[in-house]
Formats: sequence, C-alpha cells, structure tokens
Amino acid sequence: MKRSSFLLFLFFILLTGLTNGQLKIGYVDSDSIMDKFPDAQDARQKLDAFIKDWQAELTKLETSWKTKYDDYEKRKLIMTDQTRAETESELIKLEQQIGDYREKKFGTNGELFQKQDEIMKPVQNKVFTAIKDVAKDEDLDFIFDRSGDVMLLFAKDEYDVTALVLEKLKLK
Repeated sequence: MKRSSFLLFLFFILLTGLTNGQLKIGYVDSDSIMDKFPDAQDARQKLDAFIKDWQAELTKLETSWKTKYDDYEKRKLIMTDQTRAETESELIKLEQQIGDYREKKFGTNGELFQKQDEIMKPVQNKVFTAIKDVAKDEDLDFIFDRSGDVMLLFAKDEYDVTALVLEKLKLK
C-alpha cells in the first residue's frame, strides 16, 4: 500500500513536471552520511555507552538469578516445604525484576528509545538542514534517500548529492 501510494504520487509529480518544465531530482545515502558525519559517530558512541552499561546491569541480574537457581536445584531435595516455597518465590520475583528492567531499558517505550531520540535528534536536524540547503543551492525539486523505505531502483551518479550534504555539514 505504502509503495503503491508512493509510486502513484511520483507518477503524478513526474507527469506534472513534464508539462511544466524539467524537474530536478537528487538523492542521498543517509547511511553513508551518518557513517561519515563526526557528530553522528559521537552520538552513536554515547548511545552505545548507555547500552553497554544497561547490558552489564542486565547480565549481573541474570547471573544472580542463575546462581540462586543453581543453588536451589542442588538443595531443593533437602529443603523444607516452607524454605522451598520462599526460594521459589524469590526466584520468581528476581525473574520479574529482570523482565521489568529489560522492558524499562530496551522495551517499546524504554529508555533506549528516549535516549536515541534525545541524542540523535540534533544530529538528524543538522543533516536535514544540510539536505535542504543543498536542494536550495542546486535548485533541486526532490531529494530521495536511497537508504530509506522509498525504493530507488536506479539513479545516475550525477544526481547523488550525498557528498554535497557532507560538505555542508563540515562547514557548520
């Protein structure tokens, strides 16, 4: 549906462009821009540091659970019913803590997505501003991203404005 709507939109735009004059279209490779743009690399490193810390804490919790579980398995036959029930309850509680922590940090609305938005948004804004500046400087009507959802099956290299966007980002 998304692709067919886009193709229909593109068809009408191109049809309009053919009747009104020449359309100028360019494209960028945003993955390449993000790989080469120092601000993006710094942002990724910050995000990776958060992920590493959270992953270490999660590993610590999982190791604690595993140790308690192994101990429980070794001793459950000699435990009283009350001690066994308490230990099982403790293991279940610890398992829930692990799940809660994982959800809090890495879940759909977790801190990872919040940090990603907080850290990457300024970088994305700089890239978008540079793309708009290049479009204005080069008098382009459209700029597509070959890294995104829009399928760009073919384009001549002369329409690739990735290098111009990277150059704009260096000037700022």
